[in-house]
Amino acid sequence: MIYGIGTDICDVRRIQASLAQHGDRFAERVLSAAELATWRERTERWPERGVRYLATRFSAKEAFSKAVGMGMRMPMTWRSCEIAKLPSGQPTIVLHGELKAWFEARGLRAHVTVTDETDYAASFVVVEQVQPVDATSA
Repeated sequence: MIYGIGTDICDVRRIQASLAQHGDRFAERVLSAAELATWRERTERWPERGVRYLATRFSAKEAFSKAVGMGMRMPMTWRSCEIAKLPSGQPTIVLHGELKAWFEARGLRAHVTVTDETDYAASFVVVEQVQPVDATSA
């Protein structure tokens, strides 16, 4: 059963402006430790690719927060939601801490897709409920 759907489009130039204004602090606020390492590696080799990487992660986290219906409020935080990839290259969502516990307690599973072009990054997330939830635990 579909629990929620979220989509987001992000202007890459806006992310670039935030990086110019706040430096690495902006990326450190939005990205998990693993994402931050990838961002730094990509930025060092090709700065524009690093900006687009950050924009897709920002967009995917926004879409996820919409799909679960809570926006950016606890237990949803930027760093507790990680956009990783499977060996096939398919993007996947990895949750941490309180957000992971909240998500698992509801028997949810997320599917994510991300894309970017020169000026925009876009994401789409579908969250499904795969396990019935006991009314007393939700």
